[in-house]
Amino acid sequence: MKRPSWDEYFMKIAHLVKERSTCLRRKVGAVLVKDRRILATGYNGAPKGLPHCAVTGCLRERMKIPSGERQELCRGVHAEQNAIIQAAVFGVSTKGATLYTTTFPCVVCAKLIINAEIKEIVYDAEYEDKLAKQILEEAGIKVRKYRKES
Repeated sequence: MKRPSWDEYFMKIAHLVKERSTCLRRKVGAVLVKDRRILATGYNGAPKGLPHCAVTGCLRERMKIPSGERQELCRGVHAEQNAIIQAAVFGVSTKGATLYTTTFPCVVCAKLIINAEIKEIVYDAEYEDKLAKQILEEAGIKVRKYRKES
């Protein structure tokens, strides 16, 4: 009987979580884990109770804004942000946790990850944000690309 590694297990869950995303451009899922236990999950989409982008349309798409730019014009909350917020709402400490995310975090998420005292990020897909990579390195956050074991 072959069991998935812990990395594979949590990354598969992050990919399942992203299926709840309502973003029209990129679906992302995140899982916060500590001591091999899930603390919180998050996916990207409109704030709680507001219409989703499928209803309102994507302003950034209409304005032809490239990926990674002018994030303040997006009505969505990122998956990493939602996982951190969910932990806060339910009083769960993120200190020392590992974040599994389907896409490398942007600089805004990187700043939240640092202040949430998350110690490690495991990501699946690349997202080119040089400043995010720089500040995560400066903060001493361990970052590694997920590699599926055969």
